[in-house]
Formats: sequence, structure tokens, C-alpha cells
Amino acid sequence: MNLSDKINEGIKEAMKAKDKVRLDTLRGVKKEFIEAKTAKGASDELSDEAAILIIQKMVKQRKDSAAIFKTQGREDLATDELAQVAVLEEYLPKQLTAEELETELKKIIAEVGASSPADMGKVMGAATKKLAGIAAGKDISETTKRLLNQ
Repeated sequence: MNLSDKINEGIKEAMKAKDKVRLDTLRGVKKEFIEAKTAKGASDELSDEAAILIIQKMVKQRKDSAAIFKTQGREDLATDELAQVAVLEEYLPKQLTAEELETELKKIIAEVGASSPADMGKVMGAATKKLAGIAAGKDISETTKRLLNQ
């Protein structure tokens, strides 16, 4: 069962359970999937990799919104955004912990032969391909920078 099918099943279950937050969140995901499929130059099929990237983007947007709401003293809106994040994260692959990410990046740094911060581009190119879907780009970048500066 691909990710689009899982989202559709989740919508059905949320409707039966009358879970408004889950239903609204998954409908938003389905809308994004449909827009990606019908975009100019896109194929009619959406790969799981592309679907994961869409969901990760949605998670990042909601986390950013929640942070803004918190700074503006709107805890109610921040809580709503974080509830949606929790639903979205159920459909993402398990994310690497900080220690696992560091271990993977050390392997990649050794593979590409990087030795200084000047090699950041080489490492990031390989790391973003290898770790796509299981680590956030920001985390990859920060950890790589720290490792290359040691």
C-alpha cells in the first residue's frame, strides 16, 4: 500500500471516528498530493519519495507557524498546529536521532573524502540524497558544519 492509499484510508478512519483534527489534516495532505499530480509537467502517479517530501514540507510549515503563534501569545493556535504535526509525522518514516545522524554523516564524510568546511557542498550533496526522508535538511546541514569544523 503506497502513501496515497494510506492517507485515503486514514481519511476514512477519521471520518468514522469523527476526529476533526486528523480529518482536516489528512484532507490537506490529499489536496497537496492532487496538486502535485496535476502540476504542469508532472506525471499522473506520485511516488512515495515525492509524497514524503510533501508531508515533510507540511510538517516544517506547521512547526514554523506554531513557533510564530507562540511568540505572539496565541497558544491555542500553536496547539492546533502542533496537533496537525503529530498526525503528519505518523505518515513519515522514522527520523534519525541526533546520534544516528552524526554516525551516518561521519560515514558520508569519509566516503567523499571531506576534510574541511570547504568540502561542505560535496558532503551535503551526498547526504541529502542518502538521508532524504529520514532527516531534516536543517539538521543535516548543522551537523555537517559542526563535524567539518572539528
